[in-house]
Amino acid sequence: MKINQTAALSAFVIAVGTSVSPHAKAQTTPTIPVGNLTASPTVVQTGSKPTLTWSISYPSIVEDFVTITQPATITPKENLICDIRILGLGVTSKNSSNLITYYRTRGQWKYNGSTSWADIYDGRQTDTIVQQQGLVKSTIAITKSKPLTFGGQYYNGSWQTQYTSTSGTNVRALVSGQSCPTNIPDYNAPSLESFLKPYLDSTKKVKIGPMDVIIIMELTHTDTSSVGYDLQDLVMLVTFRKP
Repeated sequence: MKINQTAALSAFVIAVGTSVSPHAKAQTTPTIPVGNLTASPTVVQTGSKPTLTWSISYPSIVEDFVTITQPATITPKENLICDIRILGLGVTSKNSSNLITYYRTRGQWKYNGSTSWADIYDGRQTDTIVQQQGLVKSTIAITKSKPLTFGGQYYNGSWQTQYTSTSGTNVRALVSGQSCPTNIPDYNAPSLESFLKPYLDSTKKVKIGPMDVIIIMELTHTDTSSVGYDLQDLVMLVTFRKP
């Protein structure tokens, strides 16, 4: 969300303009069963009948493999691999000429039993990898029963307050089909960030792959009744798979 312009004047921030990004190549297609039909024998004499065998495989969903403890702690039920994309960084301000400043923002996490925060990404919305929603963490081995927690903060002369999975509700995790918090703007609202819109449907439900978790953060406000509390300051897509 936009931060107070007076505070913004104290920051030294470099903004580089680029075109609107394509969205991430994460799976957003519906989850559907897959069937298989076999016949034995494959060749039979006239008057004979083969034995037909039908099998159906139901697709996995991420909650088969992880436990999500609200607001945003993810605990794997088995050893897994994960990839992370930064979908968007939404901390900005405008000057009197309506020029937008994009603030340096970092996403962090703790995983595999670590007690220290590690950076997932540190940069700006104008960075190429963010614009392209490319992978910022790839093929990370995640250990069974070791929780993943997430945090974020932005830079304005110094690093501002860090919000985490375990400090209030400014960091939240959602899976496909879930309804978004009411703080997120409606689908056609001008305040809905373009980088988040492809991952919501017109009923304000999440549409991501069956093995994805979307992490949304509010980094500039704590009052949930404020128009500025919109949970779009840092948005990440975490994708899990079996090793």
